[in-house]
Amino acid sequence: MAFNIKGKQPKGAAQNDLNTVPWLTKARPYLIMAPSLLITIGILIPFGMAIFYSLTNYSFRLPKHSFVGLRNWINMFTDRAFWHAVWVTVRFAFFATILEMLLGLGIALLLGNTENKFTKVLRVVLTFPLMVAPVIGTIIWQLMTNNSVGILEKFLNLFGIYNFPWAASHATAMFTAVLIDLWVYCPFVIILILAGIQSLPKSPFESAKIDGGSAWFTFKNLTLPMIKPCIYIALLFRLMASLQEFSIIFALTKGGPGDTLMNLSVTAYNTGFAFQKFGASLPYILVLWFIVNLVAKQIVKRWMHSQKVASGRDAAAEEGGKS
Repeated sequence: MAFNIKGKQPKGAAQNDLNTVPWLTKARPYLIMAPSLLITIGILIPFGMAIFYSLTNYSFRLPKHSFVGLRNWINMFTDRAFWHAVWVTVRFAFFATILEMLLGLGIALLLGNTENKFTKVLRVVLTFPLMVAPVIGTIIWQLMTNNSVGILEKFLNLFGIYNFPWAASHATAMFTAVLIDLWVYCPFVIILILAGIQSLPKSPFESAKIDGGSAWFTFKNLTLPMIKPCIYIALLFRLMASLQEFSIIFALTKGGPGDTLMNLSVTAYNTGFAFQKFGASLPYILVLWFIVNLVAKQIVKRWMHSQKVASGRDAAAEEGGKS
């Protein structure tokens, strides 16, 4: 490579070096970005089509469709069934997520702080519900809650409770759906939080034990702050899935009895496929997407903050700002 008197590279030398670079090296950045680009396109195309068809009267019964503007959206927002579906969606997601997080955290702490043969077997057994499809799990629970042959009915009979209505009553349908969701997905929360507990460093807990720290003090000041990122990850996945829940509710009662369990997903399905008003069903899905997206953003923000706190970067930044 030739250099001029001042030791600088001639102008044409850089161009020659670029020409000698193999084409695979040049294309490497584009090849790395290609999968994410394809996924983005695969997401945006259906999303754009959903927005477009929500502005039409598209139906499986009609050979053609026409543009109707915001009629579907106005009809949805002025329909009592929509607001009832929003209320059912939020209520189901709230109860299911809260119970799964509390029970999952409690069981994970018990399994993480105890190491014996029983806990090892229990860790394996608790993963069994995750291997069962939600629809199959719902059918199993329908059999167990059957008033004639159900094992849960026989168990309640021991306490003088007969013919418990379970999903057949307005008063207990939500309870039954949440209970099934808890059985199916609580192991997911347990596994995530347990993995976080087992990855914690040992030295802070040994120091706290030597200094005479109580179990509550250790949990509040050491365990909880360090496993918060894992808790937020579990919360993110479970809350998003609970807001979109369809399979358990549909397999259990198809949204009944009456409209007790008619959340946004089931309402959109009935509108689009049972009533064959596909264009009118899409606003329900888009509203659900907006709710899930809004909730997910807030949880991700808290997760990022908890990561900084757990790693000590947040405290270090505050000290640097004070100095």
